Amino acid sequence: MDHIDREILRELQMDGRLTIQELAQRVGLTSSPCMRRVRQLEQDGVIEGYRAIVNPDAVGRGFEVLVSVERDTRSVAAFEAELLEIPDVVEAYRLMGSPGCLLRVAVADLAAYEKLWTDRLTTLTGATAVNSQIIMKPIKQPRGLPVDR
Repeated sequence: MDHIDREILRELQMDGRLTIQELAQRVGLTSSPCMRRVRQLEQDGVIEGYRAIVNPDAVGRGFEVLVSVERDTRSVAAFEAELLEIPDVVEAYRLMGSPGCLLRVAVADLAAYEKLWTDRLTTLTGATAVNSQIIMKPIKQPRGLPVDR
């Protein structure tokens, strides 16, 4: 991967809806070689996909919570399979050490989170402790990875 590929990645992370012509102009290429590079980055798995960034408030999910879950190590597969079935869990990470898992949950409000906590999170297979940290305000959210080398 050279500096042009990295520039393509930077531009697409800022705006994944750029046309090939706009992207080519920004990175100093003509359309055909730019398209070849983008396709190669996609085929190589460097670009995994394209997504819209949705405003949580606009879809009734403006109440976000970081949840740390302690679990026993004998039920990892069942625990993770159950997490995949909960749409309110928008991110989930298995961690080394304690806590064993970190979740980001997006729901409508505190009442919706309390119901989720009571009905689903505390009943996950192997969960031994569920701790919540309510997000007051996002300061920096994921908008792409640094691609400089």
